[in-house]
Amino acid sequence: MDVDAYAAAHQAEWDRLEALVRRRGRLTGAEADELVTLYQRVASHLSVVRSSAPDVVLVGRLSALVGRARAAVTGAHTPAWREVGRFFTVSFPAALYRCAPWWLGTAAAFLAVCAGIGWWVATHPLVRTALLPPAAVDQLVEHDFADYYSSAPAAEFAFGVWTNNAWVAAGSLALGVLLGVPVVYILWQNAANVGVAAGLMVAGDRGDVFFGLILPHGLLEITAVLVAGGAGIRLGWTVVAPGARTRLRALAETGRETVGMALGLAAVLLVSGVIEGFVTPSGLPTWARVGIGVLAEVAFLTYVFWLGRRAVRAGETGDVAADERGDLLPTAA
Repeated sequence: MDVDAYAAAHQAEWDRLEALVRRRGRLTGAEADELVTLYQRVASHLSVVRSSAPDVVLVGRLSALVGRARAAVTGAHTPAWREVGRFFTVSFPAALYRCAPWWLGTAAAFLAVCAGIGWWVATHPLVRTALLPPAAVDQLVEHDFADYYSSAPAAEFAFGVWTNNAWVAAGSLALGVLLGVPVVYILWQNAANVGVAAGLMVAGDRGDVFFGLILPHGLLEITAVLVAGGAGIRLGWTVVAPGARTRLRALAETGRETVGMALGLAAVLLVSGVIEGFVTPSGLPTWARVGIGVLAEVAFLTYVFWLGRRAVRAGETGDVAADERGDLLPTAA
């Protein structure tokens, strides 16, 4: 095939397609139809040139033109930064708000268990003796608890705390599908650990040290873990009682919300990890360190109940966009 003759025969079509692509945001209805037609035609030209006369320069030119025309016909993909922005301002807070009854209930139960175990340990010497030898209790109360927060460089410590807590949160979310049973076990372990540590510190007259070190980062950190736990239990309950939806559809919808929450909670736990690494062991007065923790917690709750409520009222569910969910078979009510 004579490449020059072929190019001369179709040059006008290629130039016209180039012009339409440049004006793609200002096309009339007829021009949009013409764009689609010329895109298909030039794609065929590219195929012919590749198979019959593989001229490198011409193939490169037509490939670039067809690629730009394809983007104009199908529509450019939403920029990644815009998707991330929408996730953190709409989808994630909506999912948190919709799940609030579950994680608020989980928080109430968690705190009750912590308080109960803490009181039991603090007021019963035999319980403390059964847990640890007196020398080990003294070492924990006088040194180990406070020294833990400065046991590594701040950045390294913050990263380690973040990854550990992110795994705990992700496990609570993912394991919820097993009827929520593993999630209850994870939360019980965490509540018992907090309660025992609080009881030992209070019994050793170091309650001020305990709360002064745990509250700066712990308010936000424990909230994030409890959100994950509540969402995991909700996922497990969806398996048991899907409501009017089919069990598979209910699990898919709730599961997508849950996965999205895992990504958002990783960011929340990163903030708490930074506070734990840089603020908790710092030389700031206790009131300042606790104040930073309180501000972080208030900011998170405001984020949930302001942005989240607004998003839900606008019809958001925290699920992915409708065109990304796949098709559903009709089912009888």
